[in-house]
Amino acid sequence: MILFFAACSSQENKREPKVISFKIENKDPIANPYEKDTIKGSPQREASGRIGETVVAVRYHSPAVRGRIIWGGLVPYHQVWVTGAHNATAINFERAMKINGQLVKAGTYAIFTIPAPDEWTVILNERWNQHLTDEYKTEEDVLRFKVKPTVMPDTIQRLTYEVKPLAPGKGEVAVKWETLRIAFPIEEAR
Repeated sequence: MILFFAACSSQENKREPKVISFKIENKDPIANPYEKDTIKGSPQREASGRIGETVVAVRYHSPAVRGRIIWGGLVPYHQVWVTGAHNATAINFERAMKINGQLVKAGTYAIFTIPAPDEWTVILNERWNQHLTDEYKTEEDVLRFKVKPTVMPDTIQRLTYEVKPLAPGKGEVAVKWETLRIAFPIEEAR
């Protein structure tokens, strides 16, 4: 079980997150994301890891390939994508972090992306609790940056997030699906 912290914004001060908590039961029905599965829908999953002294947790819904054209098909190019399914993917860190070198306050944020064949835009948005991109507003973006997708040798049948420590106080968050992988650096703010 993971304790997930959520940030709520007040009307008066939108950029100051108020931290609340809720529990996520770790009931991941997907044993191997490389194998074809028969689970219907896009089950909720979470990925978490410790970057230095800070727990980083990602909550998302995991769609399957199921023989569909993903990039430029199910997930259109050049449009804001929830980077999962159903609700916005949420990332939480209990302390301030640097993401792609930019300082981000402790709290919970939505991860959106804008996929393109050669370069993706990664977005952290302060409105983490929303359905798909229905309520997405660029003025609520906390940061945006570009990443290059890499092609993996094997197909990942289910969209999968990873939080991976790489060095003391440094790591990455990666998203893998079908044959593509994107990752961005995350480190403790000191």
